[in-house]
Amino acid sequence: MPRRTLATLAAVAALAATAGTSTAPSQASTSALRYVALGDSYSAASGVLPPDPSSPSCARSTANYPHLIAARTGAAFTDVTCGAAQTKDFFTGQYPGVAPQLDAVHRRTQLVTMTIGGNDNNTFVGAIAECGAAGLSTLGQGSPCQDTYGSSFVRDIRQKTYPALVKTLRAVRHKAPHATVAILGYPWILPKTVGCFDKMPVASGDVPYLRHVEATLNNAVRRAAAATGSTYVNLSRVSEGHDACQKMGVRWVEPVLQGTNPVVVHPNALGEKHLAKRAMKVLHLR
Repeated sequence: MPRRTLATLAAVAALAATAGTSTAPSQASTSALRYVALGDSYSAASGVLPPDPSSPSCARSTANYPHLIAARTGAAFTDVTCGAAQTKDFFTGQYPGVAPQLDAVHRRTQLVTMTIGGNDNNTFVGAIAECGAAGLSTLGQGSPCQDTYGSSFVRDIRQKTYPALVKTLRAVRHKAPHATVAILGYPWILPKTVGCFDKMPVASGDVPYLRHVEATLNNAVRRAAAATGSTYVNLSRVSEGHDACQKMGVRWVEPVLQGTNPVVVHPNALGEKHLAKRAMKVLHLR
């Protein structure tokens, strides 16, 4: 998640209360699955313990879903996931000392996974911050975010994020032409209609609005996967009922308030386990 967005979310939380790079492959036999993990903070599991000490700038966890997949499969594993990553960071260095993510992908790579697209144009994850601030301004009533931003988030996803995803997936497939390339959708952050203003400061009328924004993003990811011969890991059905409004032990995504993850509105350890489980099922991994 962008630092600006994190700062906005921190401000939202405060107002509500008052109203890196692990690139060395794991030790494995030469016949082990050659696996590279790419992507943003949902791939990196930013905020989930334990952190990866080799990638402090990327806020990556060694309990992220790629690590879980690698451990389960015994893969020869390279993890370059990085918090706040956008599709452009596959092609250029995201931070000083952090190489473009595509540098980790090679012709002999056999499996690539990623979650990416949510940070592009600051439309999807940024919408949570903007709508949270708007919700506080009306004490949770009405639909102030939709009234202010209208179709702008959805339009940017369709017109900018989707072609960026296609470009990115094509580039991955070009570098690893024999690999299985999988891109995960994003798990639900909010329920369908009724929100939880005590945990997620989003106005009641903006809950379905934000669900539509997320559904649009996941549809863009799905279409980009189909257009590039990649595998789409659909999380919509399995993550239903595990949004940030649910109690601890049920939710897969942590809320802005009353959560356990310092990086709010991101998957917790339970969520990462289920992302790994779903990806492995879709990819027929054991």
